[in-house]
Amino acid sequence: MTNAILSVADQVLHLIVWLALLAAVFIPLERLFALKEARLLRAGWTVDLMWYFLSSILPGLILAVPMAFVAWAAHRVMPAAVQDFSQALPLPLRIVAALVVGEIGFYWGHRWSHEVPLLWRFHALHHSAEHLDWLVNTRAHPIDMVFGKFVGLVPLYVVGLANPMSGRPDVVSLIVVIVGTFWGFFIHANVRWRFGWLENVVATPVFHHWHHTRRDHIDRNYAAMLPFVDRLFGTWYVPRHWPSDYGTDHPVPAGFRNQLVEPLWGRNGRWGDQRGSNPQPPAPQAGALTD
Repeated sequence: MTNAILSVADQVLHLIVWLALLAAVFIPLERLFALKEARLLRAGWTVDLMWYFLSSILPGLILAVPMAFVAWAAHRVMPAAVQDFSQALPLPLRIVAALVVGEIGFYWGHRWSHEVPLLWRFHALHHSAEHLDWLVNTRAHPIDMVFGKFVGLVPLYVVGLANPMSGRPDVVSLIVVIVGTFWGFFIHANVRWRFGWLENVVATPVFHHWHHTRRDHIDRNYAAMLPFVDRLFGTWYVPRHWPSDYGTDHPVPAGFRNQLVEPLWGRNGRWGDQRGSNPQPPAPQAGALTD
């Protein structure tokens, strides 16, 4: 019991340091290059801060046993040659391959979170933000976080790009999670930057801001880092302009406790509320990408 408490306390300390570093980077950037003017301590920031700590600690605890089982099953079911080939790749190449494979898994996990009513119940919290900034990245229900990470990491374990059973630190999955986490803060940031042709290569704020649009071209741009995945599956949309408004028409309660509990039990006992969107969006028309 004491060890568990110390472990959580250590995680909280690391999260405080990480939060201070993120704030030191993004707060000045959002002051200097703001897309939309907003107060530094805008409405709801304290609730998002609580989500930051809970959703950084709880999903890892929940996922420990399922991911260990996935690793064990993959080790026994997949042909040894597949995993041996992946493990033999040079570390930089293995990291790049893991980012691509993990992105495809994450894409489908994220897309299902919009298309499957039960999953959308939990994901709607993240889309309730009507103003985007770096801290909105933390506004996520633990169940939503668990599902997204699980679907993103499983392909890495199956093909052997990540191998926690090797007895060595699982560097690849750690790097994928760290890079993906930092990038998540960046693409939510309230900055007006455009990146020209690079917007075809990596996810940028405008790419993800369009994912958060309230009504115009909703349910697009699911990828976390690599937009080619959205192009591959027909959900890419990046015009020259920015979205006019953000949020969702799905009712999301105010307050941390209500946001945590309500998706578990439903509003007035009703399950299966779904976003008012087309669950299978048509392939987007070719649009201009850069200014």
